[in-house]
Amino acid sequence: MYDAVVVGAGVAGCAIAYTLHQKGLKVCVVDRNSQIASGGSGAAGAFVSPKIGKASSLHSLTNEAFAFAVKFYQTHFPQYFHKTGIIRIPKDDRDNQNFALYRAFNYPYFKDIKAHTIQSLGIQSPYDGFLFEEGGVVDAKEMCEALMGGVEFTSVEIHKIEQKEGYWKLNEAMKCRFLVLATGYHNELIDIEYMGIGGVWGCRGDFKSSLNIGTSIHQDLSISQNMGGIIKIGATHSRDASHPLLPNPLESLMQKASRLIDTTQLELVEVFCGVRSGSKDYAPLVGGVVDSAYMLQNYPQIQKGAKAPLKSIENLFVINGLGGRGFVLAPLMAHKLMQFILEGKSIDERIDPNRLFFKWARRL
Repeated sequence: MYDAVVVGAGVAGCAIAYTLHQKGLKVCVVDRNSQIASGGSGAAGAFVSPKIGKASSLHSLTNEAFAFAVKFYQTHFPQYFHKTGIIRIPKDDRDNQNFALYRAFNYPYFKDIKAHTIQSLGIQSPYDGFLFEEGGVVDAKEMCEALMGGVEFTSVEIHKIEQKEGYWKLNEAMKCRFLVLATGYHNELIDIEYMGIGGVWGCRGDFKSSLNIGTSIHQDLSISQNMGGIIKIGATHSRDASHPLLPNPLESLMQKASRLIDTTQLELVEVFCGVRSGSKDYAPLVGGVVDSAYMLQNYPQIQKGAKAPLKSIENLFVINGLGGRGFVLAPLMAHKLMQFILEGKSIDERIDPNRLFFKWARRL
């Protein structure tokens, strides 16, 4: 009998497992794959940087998460976090004009960096940019494995979950009080259609190179500083997660990278690809799970726009939809979910999956 079982061993699942374990709970993480971070998290470039853009709830949330993540990684796992700094560069003339508008909403600790300085760092760009010195790069798989230190991990595919006598039963040998779904793009265990979770293919290539890149870069892809002779290049590859990747998943990525660095100086070592999960409004999904069947049966008028008190499934939680910023968002999202589960603190409305339920019901 466990206090908590987490289904899914990506960065979201590993982060909430770590956080609950640190609070003294007996935690087990289960995953259909035999390795931790075998999917989208393991394929992530794992760049940790703020969000630039105009003011929005997602903008403020991401930048809060960025500050939390940097402190978290530096405090607990500094060996897997490389504080390289991140330069954000416009991708074209229109984007360059927008950067002037973004300035007022930037994460407060940034510096202007001129094009000639960017070029001196081995980066080919005609544009000025923003330098976030606190940003960096995480060793994705190693960080997930470190988060799991002291937490039991079992490779098993769960086909059914059942709530009985105050606990969740996952199979004949596994029971728990709290069940946390960190299943990413795969959601077969329970009806959470209202959350609208979708998948986005992402790829990363690790390259051996002597190219002297002085900092990490983000444009419409991310390129890491040369760390021990390895440069990481990653980005979203395809927004259609239902179809497999093209035979050469790095082709378009390298075309973009060639605008910024001398890609002839790169020797491919390994390719990583996987699906990252996201929500329809791009914000994370962290909190309880609405009992959709109960709500539709007892309050049929919600399909016509009526509101009703939401009924959640007891002791069932999700942490999902972190998208391409999983390693930025995961530490803070896990902290907020822990407070919700163990301390009874209200979930942040910006990430509460309940925000999506009534709109979904009206579309039925």
